[in-house]
Amino acid sequence: MTNGAAAGAAGGAGTAAAVANAIKASGAIVQVEPMDFLNILTDIERPLVVYSEAGFLKPYKYLTSYRGLFFYAKSKEMLNIRGEVDLVLAKSIWVPG
Repeated sequence: MTNGAAAGAAGGAGTAAAVANAIKASGAIVQVEPMDFLNILTDIERPLVVYSEAGFLKPYKYLTSYRGLFFYAKSKEMLNIRGEVDLVLAKSIWVPG
């Protein structure tokens, strides 16, 4: 194996390790439909929702935590989130996978 090939293999292994570490750090992320996401919010006393706005060919993305899991949804339209919800606008949301 040449030095360039070894460096490329190491870089690919490093990327795979970084993704694996991101998954471990974030815990289980469950992707749900937008309506299911809204239903989950009704079960949380005062939910914290992190969201990112839609852009060119990018949907709105939403993330919340409930019972040790992270729930993630994306929607072409902004969700109508009601009740006492703490909303945090993120520059972007990246979900591994």
